[in-house]
Amino acid sequence: MANSKYEYVKSFEIEDEVMVPNIIVVYINGHDFGRFSEAHRFDTSNDLKALQLMNACGTAVLEEFPDIAFAYGFGNEFSFVFKKETKFYQRRASKIYSLIVSYFTSVFVTKWKCAFPQLELEIPPSFHSRVICCASILVLQAYLMWRQNESHIKNQYATCFWELVKRGMCEVEAKSILKGTHKQEKNELLFQQFSINYKKDVPEIFRQGSCILRKEVEDIVKYLENLAPVRRKRKKVVIVHSENIATANFWNNQESLNKDVGVFREGIENLKSEYIKSFHYESKLMPSTWIVIRIDGCHFHRFCDAHSFEKPNDEQALNLMNSCAVAVVEEFTDIVFAYGVSDEYSFVLNKDSSLYQRRASEIVSSVVSFFSSVYLMKWKEFFPQKDLKYPPYFDGRSVCYPSSKILRDYLAWRQVDCHINNQYNTCFWMLVKSGKSKTESQNILKGTQTPEKIELLSQFGIDYHNLPSIFRFGSSVFWNKEEGPLSAMANCHKRVTVEHSNIIDTNFWKAHPTILEEITHC
Repeated sequence: MANSKYEYVKSFEIEDEVMVPNIIVVYINGHDFGRFSEAHRFDTSNDLKALQLMNACGTAVLEEFPDIAFAYGFGNEFSFVFKKETKFYQRRASKIYSLIVSYFTSVFVTKWKCAFPQLELEIPPSFHSRVICCASILVLQAYLMWRQNESHIKNQYATCFWELVKRGMCEVEAKSILKGTHKQEKNELLFQQFSINYKKDVPEIFRQGSCILRKEVEDIVKYLENLAPVRRKRKKVVIVHSENIATANFWNNQESLNKDVGVFREGIENLKSEYIKSFHYESKLMPSTWIVIRIDGCHFHRFCDAHSFEKPNDEQALNLMNSCAVAVVEEFTDIVFAYGVSDEYSFVLNKDSSLYQRRASEIVSSVVSFFSSVYLMKWKEFFPQKDLKYPPYFDGRSVCYPSSKILRDYLAWRQVDCHINNQYNTCFWMLVKSGKSKTESQNILKGTQTPEKIELLSQFGIDYHNLPSIFRFGSSVFWNKEEGPLSAMANCHKRVTVEHSNIIDTNFWKAHPTILEEITHC
């Protein structure tokens, strides 16, 4: 990032490293999945294809991130357990939970057509995520026991509820009948009224949830000339179902889990869910401060190369990012401004926002996940001739700024970075296109200042100041308030607009005084 007088804003960033020996668990769950399930006509009790899609996403996450040792999922949630000694992204919580939820979301959208070939995605799926710190292997064991118990309870209730509804009972009456019933009573209801043996007739994927882990398997790697197979042992990500995943009998029989996470012990059945909940800590962002959610593309240099983006700037790729940002601003109405350049975007929430009670992980993960989802869904709109070779993903973090002046300095810092990086990249790629090697180009540009770069570009017939403003200034996304003849609320209209303006200059903010107003009138 560029050095400038605005660099001081970095001092407001707070490190969130998960200290050793805590075991890192990333918990994700679907955001507003009741509405999503209705919109896509999922089977009301259990939709097997939807669960298989979730499992495919969980499997993809383990295949992409080898630091994850185990995952457990049911319904619209998954818990990913990291190896106890992981140094993944320096154990920074926001980095970890945001990129996991982003990748999970991207895979969900990518694999949608495989799971539902006849069904179009109507609305972007998105997920919340957070890091849960398990202080010991016992806490992790209790956590997994708690989640699987929740799976049992929720599935048994849902099975009873929807069987009653399918028989013609209204939902209110079905809830009334099930209120206060225990496990055995629900089993009897299913058997006596619907001839369903819960343990035998309900598939284990519904009753037990799904475990994803690595197992050593024997695979055929090639065939000899006589067609005899050559087999090799290797680690493979597999899905298994077990009635009691938190028991020593299950866990300790998995060699990779013992080595990478730890050994479970017997006799924890009496631990209450309150025990594990006591280890939950949810960071809330400081009140009456401007919240900035900054997201960045992960390994986007590789992604750009793989998809043959134009150098130094691909306008369609930037327009796709802007379209995603517009969708985010429209979805999260507490966002008053967004600024983006290249593969990053900063979203500014109103100073008085109470979105998700200002819980940091919920805000960050929701924005990152929704952005990722829209990016995948809009890809063909901007690149109709290009197929996605693999799912992109983003990480995110939150920073609080106490005043509008400091917030504007933050945005100025990002735009200064845009200027410097774009100027350098434009020079660099012109040199490369002229026949210089990348190393030669870097050496030529080393230590050069703005006037020298402008002079260099002029040798290629380029007036830097005439380059498209989207490249030089980045993109600003905000609610543009249009007032009618009267200033009454009824005559106040808003629409999201994208501009490529100098936001360092005070003239921009004078022209749009309502963006950072602290009391919203419309």
